[in-house]
Amino acid sequence: MRIGELAQETGVSIRSLRYYEAKHLIVSDREENGYRIYNKTAVERVKTIQFYLSLGFNTDEIENFLNCVMVSREAFCEQILPMYEQKLQVIDKQLHQLNQVRSNLLERIEFIKEDQKQQVPLHTSER
Repeated sequence: MRIGELAQETGVSIRSLRYYEAKHLIVSDREENGYRIYNKTAVERVKTIQFYLSLGFNTDEIENFLNCVMVSREAFCEQILPMYEQKLQVIDKQLHQLNQVRSNLLERIEFIKEDQKQQVPLHTSER
């Protein structure tokens, strides 16, 4: 299948597919005219890449374990569990930071609302 067909079947842009190929995440053969030709496993491979991207991994991280998960179950890939645990720690830290920001914003909102209640509005009468 050509790159346009792969893009259509996976919902991934041609530009992204070329990037994946440059990062050695997917491979293609070339026809005599230079067109990229992908085999049937490319669809599954691209969908797997998209899955790991959705988990927050970048292409460099995915490159470290993609070949393993494509031929074995995740449980048999030694490098995957530590990467999951590390990613979870990063997410937990981000959640903590976001909760702190949220608390600060709520505090500021309450302060402003209280301050507005205590101020007597100035009315000017026009006569």
